[in-house]
Amino acid sequence: MDIELQSYLEAIPSSRRQRVDSIRQLVLKLYPSASESMRNKMPTFEWAEGWIAVAKQKNYVSLYSCAAQHIAAFKLNHPTIKTGQGCINFRDRDMIPLDASKAVIGSALEFRHG
Repeated sequence: MDIELQSYLEAIPSSRRQRVDSIRQLVLKLYPSASESMRNKMPTFEWAEGWIAVAKQKNYVSLYSCAAQHIAAFKLNHPTIKTGQGCINFRDRDMIPLDASKAVIGSALEFRHG
């Protein structure tokens, strides 16, 4: 793990670090050969042509996929969880549905351009 990534993770308050780690561990379990870096100043996983990132925010943890198509089914099945155009914002009070997050991660990492 590079120093920038390690520093980022260590700076996360312990109450939120577990939430970030649960998403990171899920990505690594599903895509053990994905590379992790601090692209865009947040932990970012790249595999083939796709990528997904996880970040701590003030009141939530975000999962960034950068395209609405990757989170469309998640939005339909979890309408109470805040989303953006291509991201999911797990507020501190939200449970993170890891099983449902698998499809988002897979869609983003297996995305092919062109």
